[in-house]
Amino acid sequence: MNKYDDYKATAIPWMSDIPSHWNIERLKTVLVERKEKNSPVKTTNILSLTNTRGVIPYTEKGNIGNKSKDNNEDYHLAYQNDLVINSMNVIIGSVGVSNYYGAISPVYYALYPRTNANIRYYGYIFKLESFEESLRGLGNGILEIRKRIPMLKLNSVLLPIPSRAEQDKIVNFLDWKISELNKLIKIKKRQISLIEEQERAKITDAVLHGIEKQNLKNSGNKWIGEIPEGWNVIKLGRFCRFQNGISESGDFFTSGTPFVGYGDVYKHLELPEEVAGVAKSNEQQQEVFSVKEGDIFFTRTSETIDEVGMAAVCKKTIEKAVFSGFVIRCRPKAGVVDTDYMKYFLQTTAVRNHFTSMMNIVIRASLGQNLLKQLPVVIPPMEEQKQIAQYLDEWHVKFEKAKKIINDEIAVLEEFKTRLISDVVTGKIDVRDIEIPEYEYVEDQSETEADEDETDEQED
Repeated sequence: MNKYDDYKATAIPWMSDIPSHWNIERLKTVLVERKEKNSPVKTTNILSLTNTRGVIPYTEKGNIGNKSKDNNEDYHLAYQNDLVINSMNVIIGSVGVSNYYGAISPVYYALYPRTNANIRYYGYIFKLESFEESLRGLGNGILEIRKRIPMLKLNSVLLPIPSRAEQDKIVNFLDWKISELNKLIKIKKRQISLIEEQERAKITDAVLHGIEKQNLKNSGNKWIGEIPEGWNVIKLGRFCRFQNGISESGDFFTSGTPFVGYGDVYKHLELPEEVAGVAKSNEQQQEVFSVKEGDIFFTRTSETIDEVGMAAVCKKTIEKAVFSGFVIRCRPKAGVVDTDYMKYFLQTTAVRNHFTSMMNIVIRASLGQNLLKQLPVVIPPMEEQKQIAQYLDEWHVKFEKAKKIINDEIAVLEEFKTRLISDVVTGKIDVRDIEIPEYEYVEDQSETEADEDETDEQED
């Protein structure tokens, strides 16, 4: 790919030069804010803005971000091909071109072309890290990454202006190349999923059948199936004591001693030795809600069953720590189960099937102590538990190494994608004469991350 023949210096703070035939204009001469309220109600299609997939219907957002408003008249309107910007999070990439007509939070700006412009070219510009960084000084607020940028200040931002034909070419080229990169990333993420499936299968086989061939018997539980003859199935309540976490609010969490939260348990095999949370707990609370070696913690409540009953074991006592009310502590009796063995047993599909089959969900899924006590646990002899845990630890290292290699490859592709977008939209690469073949458009494969600001704040 070639450069342009001639360049000129610019006053744009985030790019030093542009092709000589490009213009420079303030944002307000190219884009205009759509100031149309959803009152009276014109649509009930609520839209959310994500950092990865851009603008999506609220119904596709899942259990992340804030909840939609009860009154649809509190929203503003966005049209198809509007550039939607979160005024609070624009500096971290909360921008996207909408494919939908719908209602948006008043914290969002919906921009459309004032002149003959390709809105998606400017959508690419707003996703540039260098451009986002240049907006930092424009915000009003306390938190650096949550400062609200008034539209009045955005209107004065300088933008490069290629011709409309060149904007179209740039967008078409990037759509093609980004799709090719996203396709590769999708393949590699599928490879990671297959590795994770292999590890789950390895775990299930080892903790239900052992690591050596043995005679099997019916466990009496449909989810567990057959187990070795010398093993037992014992309900968790027979050998554990349970404690719901501490429920406090306000400044209780502003400072103090370690606090184990929902995030420390969810999708972890082991509790982190150093947790991020802090709490102003007293000695009595530290005794009742203690976090000791051998404890098992379960997530207690969520909007989806899949996120309830996720477990993490504590490998090392966290002194003076307490734990969240969204978590249940399970403290086994000494000598019944090995902590590392339980770490793996609790990852099996038999455990997930048990919770799913017994849990009712209306508004939120909730795991109570009575349900948790009914969990059937496969108990091999202690020495065999330790052998299984060691065997699975060794396999876990192998699986993690394999995933790291692929994740490193994904990181290289993502870095290349970011650099390519930057070079093309800023004119460092000339794509005007590149022939674009037919291709399948592939979206960004990153997980959706929804914005969290759905407040009623209005423009200054």
